[in-house]
Amino acid sequence: MTTLENRPNTALLVVDVQNGVVDGAHERDAVVANVGAVVEKARRERVSVVWVQHSDADHLPTGSDKWQIVPELAPNDTEARVEKKYPDAFEDTNLEAVLSERGVGRLVVVGAQTDECIRSTLHGAFVRGYDATLVSDAHTTEDLTEWGAPPPERVIAHTNLYWSNHTAPGRTAGTVEARDVDFGGTS
Repeated sequence: MTTLENRPNTALLVVDVQNGVVDGAHERDAVVANVGAVVEKARRERVSVVWVQHSDADHLPTGSDKWQIVPELAPNDTEARVEKKYPDAFEDTNLEAVLSERGVGRLVVVGAQTDECIRSTLHGAFVRGYDATLVSDAHTTEDLTEWGAPPPERVIAHTNLYWSNHTAPGRTAGTVEARDVDFGGTS
């Protein structure tokens, strides 16, 4: 039900599942496994998979080991890659062009970090007219309690709660577990 005209397709957006981002993240291995399962389902169903990688000269320099996608996941040569420098994967990137070229109006989102890049990208998509579904057990974050944040499991639970109830005219939002992802329609 996207508000974007002539954009009937769905894409899987894999955000920042990079060595330096998920190293030490909450339930890292289980989340990466769930991301991998959703990627494989998308590939089987011929759904576009778009890989987003954050770069930062100080912490995630492009091409460094920390910048690389985790070894459990392997983007293939036909899948788009988008490099970003800001939390919202749409901000100052070619993501919109990549999605437009593929006729995408609906996104299924997985990745890291829940409290920064996942939330920013979900909201960025939604305000741009995309339907956006968050895979509730395929996103994670690190423990930032030292700086006043809630524990990671609560950050994840809260994000799932508010995204499952997010609404706006002409667009849909929601959450779904990895095993229940449906690339054919809204969740």
